[in-house]
Amino acid sequence: MQTHLTVRNVLTMFSASLKGISQVLLIENAITGFIVLVAISLYSVPLSIMTFMSSFIGTVTAKIGGADEKLISQGLFSFNSALSGLATVIFLEGNHLWIIALFSAVIATVFTAGMMHLTKPFDVPSLTFPYIILTWFLLTASHRLQFFEVINSLVPQGLAYWHLDISGPVDLISGFTKSIGQIYFLDNIWSGLLILAGIFFASKRLGMLAIYATIISLLAAYYLGSEHSLLSSGLYGYNAILTIFAVSDVFHNKKKLIPFSGLLAAVISVLITASLDSFLLPYGLPPLTMPFVLSTWLFLFARKLMPNL
Repeated sequence: MQTHLTVRNVLTMFSASLKGISQVLLIENAITGFIVLVAISLYSVPLSIMTFMSSFIGTVTAKIGGADEKLISQGLFSFNSALSGLATVIFLEGNHLWIIALFSAVIATVFTAGMMHLTKPFDVPSLTFPYIILTWFLLTASHRLQFFEVINSLVPQGLAYWHLDISGPVDLISGFTKSIGQIYFLDNIWSGLLILAGIFFASKRLGMLAIYATIISLLAAYYLGSEHSLLSSGLYGYNAILTIFAVSDVFHNKKKLIPFSGLLAAVISVLITASLDSFLLPYGLPPLTMPFVLSTWLFLFARKLMPNL
């Protein structure tokens, strides 16, 4: 009987860890999480292993910490851990890489619990803010601590010497599919398509919203004069997708203007992405999903006074 319970607990934690991977998309679905894991494997098998291990560590940490079992089973304590593990492997290098990644998964869970408590009185979700802050801390720590080694592309640059280059062709098909993949740092067309399939598996509505958000973000970024290389890589689309998910579906209030406010929030995320790119350039930091967090918080707080949004 005791063995049965142990196996059952392990399976429950396994499911919660897969849901943690899907919760990055604001979706609670273990199968979608597994599909995303396969999509990451298409890009990099080690990266997929790190993603699941980080999510599982987040689940275990929350359980040891005595967190609410329902929230744990929904994957709400592990999605920031999954992203933290991913970001660490993507942006750091060196012999201690995996140690840092797995440790960050633990800390991300603690940060998540803290932010959940801080944002609860305001009735807004903490979203991916814990992972963002943790990742920025790790990256900036590299300037003072030799243990952390940042990749060369994240070297701080002077904004005064920055030159906007909008030359070159725009690959809209690449930009569309990679926008979806970039939610998990995947610069891969097939990975993006597979993740889109995983979204449709969980919700046809979210699948269509992902398509709408990707199209409108690409158009907005193009007509506002974005760098074509960033457009083709999907770096202006992934925040828009998450934003429209949050504003138009997951945290909606069933008002008539919700679809339009979601599209508007998606466009605003494009502007915030460009702004944060410039703001963070001197620090050598990527914007991550901060545009999604800021745009979503803006609309959710606005609804307190403008409920039709």
